Amino acid sequence: MLHQIVHTLEDWKLTILRVMLGCIFFAHGAQKALGWFGGNGFSGTVQYFTTSMGIPEFFAILAILAEFAGGLGLIFGLLGRIAAFGIACNMLVAIALVHSHFGFFMNWTGQQPGEGFEFHLLVLAMTAAVMIGGSGAFSIDLALDRRTHTHHHAHPLPA
Repeated sequence: MLHQIVHTLEDWKLTILRVMLGCIFFAHGAQKALGWFGGNGFSGTVQYFTTSMGIPEFFAILAILAEFAGGLGLIFGLLGRIAAFGIACNMLVAIALVHSHFGFFMNWTGQQPGEGFEFHLLVLAMTAAVMIGGSGAFSIDLALDRRTHTHHHAHPLPA
């Protein structure tokens, strides 16, 4: 099972995609989890999600973890498919609960009451690429993939 999760090719296109996506979500997750970059921190974010948005506390915590831990996982290429899946789930919920009400476009001119969902669609495309292709080159997943592949074939079962 681990082999299926970490299997990836030494593909630098996936690496670039994964690391950039990871940096973006680490920053957003650090706002929510640690209060960095002007964020509310863990308790402030949980409180905002539960009281202002009506999201149950358990799911608020999962959202914070998906962005923070998922961002780190993508940066290092550790369990990239799982990290990408968590972020994709966050984006689907964000579109459904918040951003679909404001239309497609981001609020570039400040004329809308909120942000549209075009950014979220880009993130969904990026997470799909990582979920399909894996973490790519220069990733912990690639090292684990090579190790599990070598270990798997080093001791074949007797016939």
